[in-house]
Parts: sequence; structure tokens; C-alpha cells
Amino acid sequence: MDTGEATANEDEPDAVEVVLGQHEHVRALFARLGVAGVQDRQETFDDLLRLLAVHETAEEEVIYPALRRIAGGDEIAKARTDEEDAAKRALSDLERLGVDGKDFDRRLLAFRDMVLSHVESEEQEALPLLRAHLEPERLRQMATGFLTAEAMAPTHPHRHAPESATGNLLTGPFLAMVDRVRDALRGFTKGRA
Repeated sequence: MDTGEATANEDEPDAVEVVLGQHEHVRALFARLGVAGVQDRQETFDDLLRLLAVHETAEEEVIYPALRRIAGGDEIAKARTDEEDAAKRALSDLERLGVDGKDFDRRLLAFRDMVLSHVESEEQEALPLLRAHLEPERLRQMATGFLTAEAMAPTHPHRHAPESATGNLLTGPFLAMVDRVRDALRGFTKGRA
């Protein structure tokens, strides 16, 4: 066994670390959105929207199935996916309303509170359970799977998309392709492509 390879492998982030890092990014985007000027507001919201869309899909495909296999994890996973379903609908509504829409700020604050409550619940219940019951190597493998799932995930919330790993695998690649084309066209029309 090559000890250099094992050490390098041990230095790779695990799934818990990846999720925690993205949670911090979500918090930072909410904070930035709260103080963003007119010009930065849409771009910051788009960044938040994309991050949440791919993050939640990857959790549904990688984190929650592993959590469900741990004693007590199924009920935690169910509660978190129910929260994600409600957040996905709220985010879809915000996207449709637009950052300049009437009532956007009030709805954004309610959405922020919903997401941050979800994040706190994951950090207090789900992630510690994974850390306590899964081997470090398994958690590192899950990080790779998580990042791969994000790369293939839709970049926008789809209110009627399936809320399961199987549903994401069946519809996710098609929705992701549609979303990425839509993102590219938006960027092109705004001069960002």
C-alpha cells in the first residue's frame, strides 16, 4: 500500500465537510443578497438559486439515502426532504416573481428563515449521525458522489420534479440540460456569456 496515496486520500474533504462548506456559502449569499445593490441583486440571487438547486438535489441523491440506512435516520431524512420540498416551491415562486417583484423582499426573508432552519437541523441531526455511523473512507466517497450529483443536477428549482434519488436520476439530467441552456441564453442576452 502506498502511504502517500492514503495520506492524500485522507486529506480530501468528506461529504459532511462538503455540505458544511456549502451551508456557509448559502449563509454568505443570503447576507450578500441582503445588502446587494440593484446591479448585484439579480446576480447574487441567481448564484443562490443555482447553489440551492444543485445542493438539494445532491443531498436527495447521496446524503439522505445513506442517512436512511442508519437507525433513526429515516425519520430525520423524511423531515429534511419535506423541508426541501417546501423550500423548492418557495424558491420557484421567488424566481418567477423576480428580484424587482412586489413583495420579493418579504418573501425572501421568509424563505431565508426556512432555509436557515433547515440548514441548522441538518447540522444538528443529520450530519452528526452520518459522521458517527459511517467510516471516514465512505464519507470521502460520498463527497465525490455528492459533487458528481451536483454537476448533473438541475440549476433551477422544479416544483413538480420528483423528491427522491430515483426521481432525480430519471429526470435530473434532462432538467439539468434544459436549465444549463436557459442559463447560457440568459447570460448571453445579458452580455455575460
